[in-house]
Amino acid sequence: MSYGIKSYVIRAGRMSVAQRRSYETLGPDFSVPFAEGLLDFNSVFGSHNPVTLEIGFGMGIATAEIAEENPDKNYLGVEVHKPGIGRLLWEIEKRGLTNIRIIEYDAVEVLGKMIPPSSLAAFHIFFPDPWPKKRHHKRRLITRPFTETLVEKLLPGGYVYMVTDWAEYGEWALAELSGTPGLRNPYDGFAPPQAWRPQTKFERKGLDKHHEVRELFFLKEKGE
Repeated sequence: MSYGIKSYVIRAGRMSVAQRRSYETLGPDFSVPFAEGLLDFNSVFGSHNPVTLEIGFGMGIATAEIAEENPDKNYLGVEVHKPGIGRLLWEIEKRGLTNIRIIEYDAVEVLGKMIPPSSLAAFHIFFPDPWPKKRHHKRRLITRPFTETLVEKLLPGGYVYMVTDWAEYGEWALAELSGTPGLRNPYDGFAPPQAWRPQTKFERKGLDKHHEVRELFFLKEKGE
């Protein structure tokens, strides 16, 4: 499945010595190669625990913290930024985590070709690129029909949790998710902060610039 426009750009970034070492030595153990075939999560993780897919985990520190706090859940991170992948692999090793796997590829293609229908417990989408210029709005990830793909991949009762520090994108995403069949907002508009989500360095920088954080939490209807 492809919508013809990528929602990201691969920005230049140097890998530290530790990130490169982790990328090269740990990657084979915790990475899942992109392939045009549906994943068997039980084989990928070696357990039947529920799977959360995170789109764009950045440097991966929050991902590692959440996974460490929830050893009974599995986390599949999709990212294209090599320094971030290296950092998450370093965190995996430091914390002794076994419940994270990584796919280094375009998340839209991963969802379309690798993720079975009704297989995920949740989506985490923290601080996606807001594409603030109006001519770039078509590149935004949280837009229909992509949001309909999220519904298709979720188990009934599963959730989509998005956080942005770009207020206008938050309004946009609220409208798009609210208009997506099969999703229900348990809150009156934006969600309150979820206490279990760690605050990221990126988020703190945004708050220092007086950005307004918007949280969105939608459930897949159990009848879907």
